[in-house]
Amino acid sequence: MKDQKPLFHAEMVNETGVKGQAFVKNDGLKVKISSPLNDDEGTNPEELIGLSLSTCLNATIQSLLKARGKENTSRVEAHVDFMREPNGIGYFFNVKAFAKIDGLSFEENEKIVKEAENRCPVSKLLAGSETVSVKAVREF
Repeated sequence: MKDQKPLFHAEMVNETGVKGQAFVKNDGLKVKISSPLNDDEGTNPEELIGLSLSTCLNATIQSLLKARGKENTSRVEAHVDFMREPNGIGYFFNVKAFAKIDGLSFEENEKIVKEAENRCPVSKLLAGSETVSVKAVREF
């Protein structure tokens, strides 16, 4: 699978850690980066992973709905907490994604969200992590 030709290729660069700017090569997105531990303007890895997961998961939900001939709207929220390791050394992310599809029964919502979780490339990347969860919800 790793030897296949990619459908899309992107190269992201960070040269300053959580102070400065990160960017996508070839005149792509540029974002100001800041630490979550201060009030400086900018974004951080927690927000970026949350945006990646919520966008990818919702795009996958929309694709699954379209394949079923449905035009329901959906929403995914990712809540990301920056946590200190219990031993006090290092950090980790606690990620909880919540998804809701309008106009479907909760059971059908759960089924599609679970299928989307199994198909979404970002969810696949995070699969097996004890600190990542995806759940269908009735309301936000």
